[in-house]
Amino acid sequence: MTIPADFNLSCPIPIQQYPTILLAHGGGGKLMHQLIEQMFLPTFGTCNGIQHDAATLTLSGQRMAFTTDSYVVQPLFFPGGDIGSLAVNGTVNDLAMAGARPLYLSVGFILEEGLPMETLWRVVRSMQQAAEAAKVQIVTGDTKVVDRGKGDGMFINTAGIGVVEHAQLIAPQSVRAGDGVLLNGDLGRHGIAVMSAREGLAFETTIASDSAPLSDLVLELLAARIEIHCLRDLTRGGLASALNEIALAARVTIAIDETQIPVCEEVQGACEILGLDPLYVANEGRLVVFVHQSDVEKTLEIMREHQKRYQKVSDLEQNFIAQSAIETQACIIGNVTEQTSRGIVTLKSKIGMNRLIDLLSGEQLPRIC
Repeated sequence: MTIPADFNLSCPIPIQQYPTILLAHGGGGKLMHQLIEQMFLPTFGTCNGIQHDAATLTLSGQRMAFTTDSYVVQPLFFPGGDIGSLAVNGTVNDLAMAGARPLYLSVGFILEEGLPMETLWRVVRSMQQAAEAAKVQIVTGDTKVVDRGKGDGMFINTAGIGVVEHAQLIAPQSVRAGDGVLLNGDLGRHGIAVMSAREGLAFETTIASDSAPLSDLVLELLAARIEIHCLRDLTRGGLASALNEIALAARVTIAIDETQIPVCEEVQGACEILGLDPLYVANEGRLVVFVHQSDVEKTLEIMREHQKRYQKVSDLEQNFIAQSAIETQACIIGNVTEQTSRGIVTLKSKIGMNRLIDLLSGEQLPRIC
């Protein structure tokens, strides 16, 4: 392929260093951020200069949130979920992270010739059940079929629209020194569940994905008039990448305590075997919330009460909401210590040492969402 001369002259990505796209360009680490910040944002721009999981727009006086996402997970089915429920939950959660009430979704299917019709039906039913659980409607969509061997079974694209019913600016730019940082549960379940299914790894206990909608929890916090400064779901790149993104955008130092970060024994053991750091492993039902210091305890109480109610749903509902019990309570994992000229995330380890937590340069687990 001949590269146009104007690409070398104007493209902000150093083509000599990265002449082709790598898996790491979609992994939530440094290369993905380079792609977004040096190519996409300068070219397309943003409506308000705020980088977030969803864009917030004003239409006829009403604040709305809009987001889109694509899902290429392999395998299509894994403990705790599948590509269909994942697509619904992931898009609902992106809207929730902007403080919106999710309303409507679109779905685009890219199907590979030869895909069993039964497989497609299982995914469609799963999406419908997940949408009911998240209280959203799938209202439009599209279907394309590609040649055998060129689609990896199925890819799904979803877009979502929600309504913002409050006046708060929930974005990294609102984070301030003194804010508390809270987490709603244990880390790493989704990434390890997908990896174990993909590679045929067998553990004593099945590790199920934490895939679940987070909008009800966020709406409860807003209804309680919690002063929320920022929300972020911990998908690609995990907790570490999410905190770094927020720290860089807000230009703050975020200090977290490893002893307060829950990781179940099965996930910790799997990470040690695979050489992974659970701080960077993807989740699909976990979020961090930054709140004013005066609201920390109230926020923690609401999050824990929400968990108690969540655990009481029927076994049938659990099959398409979470597929795994929430075994750890919401917790306070750190705070914002100071404004800085650049964003920094520090971790106090279990042995009392402090170290910097940076964005990954490469890709820990590709194709997990």
